[in-house]
Amino acid sequence: MEREPLKNEGLEEKSKNFLEEIIEEDLKSGKHAGRVLTRFPPEPNGYLHIGHAKSICLNFGLAQRYGGKTNLRFDDTNPVKEDIEYVDSIKEDVRWLGFEWANEFYASDYFEQLYEWALVLIRKGLAYVDDQTQEEIRLTRGTVTQAGKNSPYRDRSAEENADLFKRMRAGEFKDGDKVLRAKIDMGHSNMLMRDPILYRILHTDHHRTGDKWCIYPMYDYAHGQSDSLENITHSICTLEFDVHRPLYDWFIEKLEIFPSHQFEFARLNMTYTMMSKRKLLQLVQEKVVMGWDDPRMPTICGLRRRGYTPESIRNFAEKVGVAKRDNVIDISLLEFCLREDLNKRAERRMAVLNPLKVVITNYPDNQVDRLDAVNNPEDETAGKRIVHFSKEFYIEREDFMENPPKKFFRLAIGQEVRLRYAYFIKCTDVVKDSSGNIIELHCTYDPASKGGNSPDGRKVQGTIHWVSAKHAINAEIRLFDRLFSKENPDDVEEGQNWKSSINPESMKITQGFVEPSLASAKPLDKFQFERMGYFTVDYDSKPGSLVINRTTTLKDTWAKISGL
Repeated sequence: MEREPLKNEGLEEKSKNFLEEIIEEDLKSGKHAGRVLTRFPPEPNGYLHIGHAKSICLNFGLAQRYGGKTNLRFDDTNPVKEDIEYVDSIKEDVRWLGFEWANEFYASDYFEQLYEWALVLIRKGLAYVDDQTQEEIRLTRGTVTQAGKNSPYRDRSAEENADLFKRMRAGEFKDGDKVLRAKIDMGHSNMLMRDPILYRILHTDHHRTGDKWCIYPMYDYAHGQSDSLENITHSICTLEFDVHRPLYDWFIEKLEIFPSHQFEFARLNMTYTMMSKRKLLQLVQEKVVMGWDDPRMPTICGLRRRGYTPESIRNFAEKVGVAKRDNVIDISLLEFCLREDLNKRAERRMAVLNPLKVVITNYPDNQVDRLDAVNNPEDETAGKRIVHFSKEFYIEREDFMENPPKKFFRLAIGQEVRLRYAYFIKCTDVVKDSSGNIIELHCTYDPASKGGNSPDGRKVQGTIHWVSAKHAINAEIRLFDRLFSKENPDDVEEGQNWKSSINPESMKITQGFVEPSLASAKPLDKFQFERMGYFTVDYDSKPGSLVINRTTTLKDTWAKISGL
């Protein structure tokens, strides 16, 4: 039978990664009858982060590329740490990234079958019940250079082990009294093969099965069998699971079930970013951040709230590629992908974040000009909007200097600038408070320069943005920056911990003014504030109380700091 052509086959393509090569070879050989079925198997014990996003894009992307499907399977084998809240957030994140799963499964769907298979291993003499404590098991496991010691309970009969295991399920024993272990080799060079634990006793409710079970399978026991039950053709994991593969294969071989196969790729490591779930949880619990969806967090929900787009993250995952060795990706690549996407889709607006009032002394008191402004020069279909200009408006305080240096092309006394979309203005004097701080500028304007055009050919080098005071809307502006000030947050001096790497300037809050068109903006609406950067409306916004997050600056402001 001839195979169906691969998607995009015959077209010139970039070089394939090793996973694509494996899948294409499997398809050519007819392995798995031409099927491609991957899975994304998160544990619902926290919120997904950018590292998981790469895995999502890879698993779903490979299946899509080769006409296959992807299952979403929750590895819910540890009820102490898992919750339906995390299940819901994971599903939301996957869908937001632009993917839909073929089937939704849970490891708990397979608890009965996993239990029966454990009995099969017991009857084959390949598993036993151990009465040792966790500490005793740890101490007898040995080291990399020294073999472990057999448990004194290792040679129990199959009948006794089966009876004890059934009684474990029935709830006769307390937590920690007994475990079920595989009987492999306590001298194995791979420490994970030294009689690993398959089941432990946990008298606690499960978010799906309630109190039906008091024994729960370990990840290494449940993972491969779940893949097998679903007939997963390509089980793709991150590189740290490389040492787990022999155990994965051992269970499948001994149980004589569908031979799913595990493939490993390098996990995402990124500068200025913490990926540890435990440490991210600590930031949340200690209120260092506002929550899991704090815009400074590397969680997918945090990136979404900050203003990242799914397209930018998918493009980032594509550019990072798939490697067999761990490496560290500069966060600037993620920010580049974001800017590249937002530049095409974000409508332009004017906003003043550190306002200084300007009064045009020769402008009619009650006059208001309605000026055309382009919404997005990168998208002709975005159209135009009206901006209002009046006698009083705000500019950025940094756009004026009383005693400017040479080549300062913005506003200064006696110096002329162009107002974006509006007129040429020239500063004549300043107003100061009792402390000598400038609180207001007086300027004149050239009525013939409407639209920012020179009426007589004179050159004006500086163009600045503004917001009409009469029409401005107040907004809380949250200026977010990188949460950590070090490339490797764990790289700290002796006596310090990783939290000393937290950037104290990672969030600044200011009160600014924005165009009135933002009054109708909804949470997650995205804009480019001209000359300022990309901004996104926050969930905290309410009618009459606008809250806006800085998503990213127009340029990589960290390049000079980090020496990029």
